[in-house]
Amino acid sequence: MPFDRAKVVAGVSSAAKNRPVSSEQMEQLAADVEEEMRLLGTEVSSADVGLAVLGRLEELDHVAYLRFASVYKGFEDITDFQREVHLLAKTTEPKRH
Repeated sequence: MPFDRAKVVAGVSSAAKNRPVSSEQMEQLAADVEEEMRLLGTEVSSADVGLAVLGRLEELDHVAYLRFASVYKGFEDITDFQREVHLLAKTTEPKRH
């Protein structure tokens, strides 16, 4: 499937609606994902693209990440959100020594 940068921007834009994420950040995210897909080769799946977007959204904005994840991963109820928030919290909390 050919990479569709506009589709990535649209998905990120939807997830980041009313969040402090600029259009420049969204465009950069799409460019970064496009470059990553190019490095993977000619045959990339929508799953590859989705995971790359999620990885970048996790660093950019947690609310946008959860919104995107809810669609990408097909959340069906509150427990899906709770699980994802728990995983997100584990990866972002500072390490205690």
